[in-house]
Amino acid sequence: MKQYHWGIIGLGDIAHQFAESFKSTTSDIYGVAARKLPKVQNFAEQFNIPKAYETVDELLADPMIDFVYIAVPNNVHHQYIMSALNAGKHVLCEKAITMNHQELAEEIALATEKKLVLQEAMTIFNMPLFHKLKQIADSKLGKLKVIQAPFGSYKEPDPTNRFFNPDLAGGALLDIGTYAVSFARFFLSENPEVLYSNVVPFETGVDEQSMTILRNQQNEMAAITLSFQAKMPKQGIVAYENGYITVDEYPRADRAEIMYLNGQKEVVEVGETSEALNYEIQTFINTVEGAPNQTLPLTEDVIRILDDMRKFW
Repeated sequence: MKQYHWGIIGLGDIAHQFAESFKSTTSDIYGVAARKLPKVQNFAEQFNIPKAYETVDELLADPMIDFVYIAVPNNVHHQYIMSALNAGKHVLCEKAITMNHQELAEEIALATEKKLVLQEAMTIFNMPLFHKLKQIADSKLGKLKVIQAPFGSYKEPDPTNRFFNPDLAGGALLDIGTYAVSFARFFLSENPEVLYSNVVPFETGVDEQSMTILRNQQNEMAAITLSFQAKMPKQGIVAYENGYITVDEYPRADRAEIMYLNGQKEVVEVGETSEALNYEIQTFINTVEGAPNQTLPLTEDVIRILDDMRKFW
């Protein structure tokens, strides 16, 4: 069985989570690159990674690297995705995979041309719980009616940090909003239109909070509520004719409750929150080895929705 080698680009918190939680019998983390070599060397030493590259170009030029995991700020995702694909590497990129759908279309075209896999590291599309809930909903719950997907997080109002800095693609939408929209899109039977979206900007111009209403041709609706200055429970609710699903901490959930019309409650527990990044890794490897790329079409829809939300602002 082939052993695949990963290269990590970027040293942010999510890169540390990726390396710390990494478990794979068919792949390993072979190298890492970022802007500051001493930090790269410390990261490689901390996680027993063989190669600490001086530059990203050096990592991409190494024939030992099969997969690239991109964990840099949103504003440079496109640059590194295109470079990695041009270097012949399969790419798993952190959310939001791109700033807009035009960038994503360019990336997909290049990946298709070079016969490479491109995926977004979106936990929701890979958690086993959600796939089990979808099966139950399809068999027991009837027609989907309404989805609620709130996500509120309090960030220190510092104009220079990445959350509020427009030069670093700051704002709630591209950070926490991708989770909320992905949650809604996973359960919706088809892609929705944005009926309404309104925003309160931060002093730097990025979105601090917003409310959005989605609706598709099946009359399924979703409400997306986001805030960077107010903490809200990450509790997703999916309401059907015959009952509703409640998912707490939905970005990496492993437990949900279903309340049926007759008052019966069913608890569904599948997977493990702590293995969220490994589910992404395994889905990615399965796709490289020939499994259908089922997450990318959902990712495309989400990026389109994000684009359409901003048109209202």
